[in-house]
Amino acid sequence: MPKLTKSFVDKVAAPTSGDAFHWDSDIKGFGLRVNAAGKSFVVQGRIGSGRSAPAARLTIGPYGPFSPDQARDVAREHLRNMRMGIDPRAASRASAVQRRTLREVADDYMRDIPLKATSKRAITQAVSATFSEIGWTDKPLANITRAMVDESFLKMRERAPGHANHAFGILRALFNYATRQYTNDDKSPIFTDNPTKILHRKWAKLKPRTGRIDDEKLGAVWAHLVAARQTAHNGHTRSSIDLVTFLLLTGARMSEATKLTWERVDLEKGTWHLPDLKNGNKVWLPLSSQAIELLRSRQQLGINSPYVFPSWDGHIKDPRDAMKNLSAVAGCKLTPHDLRRTFTHVGAWLCQIDIQRVELLTNHIPTSVTARHYLETERLEYLKPEVQRIADRIVGDAA
Repeated sequence: MPKLTKSFVDKVAAPTSGDAFHWDSDIKGFGLRVNAAGKSFVVQGRIGSGRSAPAARLTIGPYGPFSPDQARDVAREHLRNMRMGIDPRAASRASAVQRRTLREVADDYMRDIPLKATSKRAITQAVSATFSEIGWTDKPLANITRAMVDESFLKMRERAPGHANHAFGILRALFNYATRQYTNDDKSPIFTDNPTKILHRKWAKLKPRTGRIDDEKLGAVWAHLVAARQTAHNGHTRSSIDLVTFLLLTGARMSEATKLTWERVDLEKGTWHLPDLKNGNKVWLPLSSQAIELLRSRQQLGINSPYVFPSWDGHIKDPRDAMKNLSAVAGCKLTPHDLRRTFTHVGAWLCQIDIQRVELLTNHIPTSVTARHYLETERLEYLKPEVQRIADRIVGDAA
């Protein structure tokens, strides 16, 4: 049994097939593996003491990057740990995990967690842009410390508090995922700290958005929508105006309405169906008579598209001009989500409808235990009287 020296390793020829092992005469368990791919140093031994202790073999590295003397030093360390019951393979896996970059962890997260396309885009934007600006994108996640998080978050919070909350909220989710996903053989976490915990009580306090159509402007807004639908100069414009009208009559989220297809609308029953909501709850929602009339008029246009609100390239994505004109009538800048808030306000305040029923009509799962356990949260046809009252109140002010 030779001593593994440079001259010996240089002379060793590759076998015709498979692996050939040459073991060092000085250190039991330190060896050289030779095959068609090249030469590499290995170490093997038992984890713990006694013949019943499990055996393990670990590759130290290739000859060249590692000299025999360097590999021998590494082998001594591995063998010492193995005698103490430490499996170097587990340590190697843990080391590899700790080298995973923020980008790689984000990729794992998006692969393993069922996410909507919008959520994936937000994560990609945060990792590739926001955290790239501070040099974290290709930094090992394990190297991001509490001090780094604290300093970077506070700087970002000064210039863009909402953006800071959003980006570091994503970072918090990635660390939580890493803690759950990357574990040792005994299932203990490799990542034991989430440095975003340092942000406790430091998150930016953002004012809730409260934009909506003022009560005294409801009539003018509805009258504007009726007139605009009648004078729309092309199909795209009409589709945008109809979409905005539908948002006001239903309180739907923008993404829910823009992607609505005719196969999910039943005008005979007066319902529309959302199979994949943000909150994970599929739902059948009632339509008011005004909304049914709106959708029937769209059917009568005879447009060959699966989408209720089609555009030249699929479906309407941003009714910007329609919202701009509506804002001028309302006397304030409105967003599509402001129409959702208007629907909620009209229902809960002007019509005095129970807030839990309004939440259901706007595709929210009620927060109270009673509502969650005793109210029907999927088939909401029984709420048709409520949605009709809201629509009548919106339209009534235009009479």
